[in-house]
Amino acid sequence: MSKILVITASPRGERSVSRALSTQFAQLWAQQHPQDTVLLRDLGHHPVPHVTEPWVVGAFAPPEAQTPESKAAIAVSDQLVDEFLSCDRFILGVPMYNLNIPSTFKAYIDQIVRAGKTFAVGPNGYEGLVKGKKAVFITSSGGSFAAGSPFAPFNFQEPYLRAIFGFIGVTDVQFIIADSLNQGEDPARLSRQKAEDALKELATTW
Repeated sequence: MSKILVITASPRGERSVSRALSTQFAQLWAQQHPQDTVLLRDLGHHPVPHVTEPWVVGAFAPPEAQTPESKAAIAVSDQLVDEFLSCDRFILGVPMYNLNIPSTFKAYIDQIVRAGKTFAVGPNGYEGLVKGKKAVFITSSGGSFAAGSPFAPFNFQEPYLRAIFGFIGVTDVQFIIADSLNQGEDPARLSRQKAEDALKELATTW
């Protein structure tokens, strides 16, 4: 039995492709693995706080320097980290905004990438502490940034997500991409259908 964390980051509701695809995949997974527990976190509609100075105090200052404000700030991070670490797999619906991820998702990443909790610093450098977990990133974009295309160098979304999740130890990752969504009806439909087909297959093999 596994615990699955489903995260959506789009502020859109029904018009969000990344939200729709990640929700569909979570439903497929639940149907085929009814023994698993599925947790939902909607960052697009319920964003987490950005890192603030009280957060930094809560994370790094000695106990005598803590204030009620710093304790409250870091308590949010502690809750998010505990939730993240309790899960075995992650389904992450992330649209592309301005060549990268939405600020809501970046705020979440800043809350869970924590020294001593999700990564360590030792004599050999950095070490990810989140071991043996899997992640599927379901991304969407208006244009196409596929490898080998003229606009591939502008895709900072996938390289960043691979890097930051790999940094904390989540290296078993896959990307399902729905792109060209603003390039006309046919390209958008074909890309979305390709993503849906890939997710159906993944639901039986992941």
